[in-house]
Amino acid sequence: MNKTIKFLVNKSNDGKRIDIFLSDNLNLYTRSHIKRLIDKRKLKINGEYIFKSSTKIKADDKIQFNISEVNKNNISSNKIELDIIHEDNDLLVINKPKGLVVHPGAGNYKNTLANGLVYKYQKNLSDINGSLRPGIVHRIDKETSGLLVVAKNNFAHSNLSKQFSDHTIKRRYQCLIWGVIRPLRGRIETLITRDKKNRQIMTVSDFKGKKAITNYKTIKTFNLKDIPKISFVECELETGRTHQIRVHLKYKDTSILGDAKYGKKKNKFKKINQIFLKKLNDIKGQALHAQTLEFTHPKNNKRLHFKSDLPRDFKKMLDFLKNLEN
Repeated sequence: MNKTIKFLVNKSNDGKRIDIFLSDNLNLYTRSHIKRLIDKRKLKINGEYIFKSSTKIKADDKIQFNISEVNKNNISSNKIELDIIHEDNDLLVINKPKGLVVHPGAGNYKNTLANGLVYKYQKNLSDINGSLRPGIVHRIDKETSGLLVVAKNNFAHSNLSKQFSDHTIKRRYQCLIWGVIRPLRGRIETLITRDKKNRQIMTVSDFKGKKAITNYKTIKTFNLKDIPKISFVECELETGRTHQIRVHLKYKDTSILGDAKYGKKKNKFKKINQIFLKKLNDIKGQALHAQTLEFTHPKNNKRLHFKSDLPRDFKKMLDFLKNLEN
């Protein structure tokens, strides 16, 4: 695609940020997508390239905005079994298993969810987030399981992105954590940024980063003989930052069972129930599951609600703890 759109700014838009102006006038493009194009030298105002999405425009400014992508890579098509729990002409909801990466990235360009989507739907997916993320509106971590919504067209994608931005999409996760989180229910609001020492992980910061909000409640705490104290917790996201729940739990001095990045490097048990230990070792990735997803359909405005079952390894551990308690 190679298309340049031209605007002449009227008085009513004098002083408005350029990214907001473009977002208001290009309904099929999110502000994040517009910002990415601005970063790629796609915007001119009065014949000069503009690189800041916060630039203020003036009446009678002449805007040229090229909505084509640069350095567009072709994503490979890979046959992947998709657990589709809902599909219509505009979107689909997928139950992602642990171990599946959502879209290609550095060193991993095949066998992702995006590759599987291309195999099944070819070009019938949104392209707002670029050629390497066809249909991808949001992500969950590789070793986290659960529900994702995928957009089949740019209208649906833009609408869903706005719902995420406005925090009207509801996402609830369930997890098993070490110990007890205090208080038993609450709201965690911090800034999250990349860790200075390890750029592969995120951390809470007092001074910089993006605002992150997690609401949580303890469903059940297990205090059993020869087993470390474990809590079954539900988290509801208001924002969707990278590794948000895992980072916030670490901030509260706990971590998810099986979380190698944000948990203890190695658990040392003096005396341990061997069946529990086996089930712990059988957990793949972290015991974190995106269980429910609720949003408004972009076309008919109906409120949709989806729920998925816990993965087998998570459920086996939870059932084991419940049975020991009885």
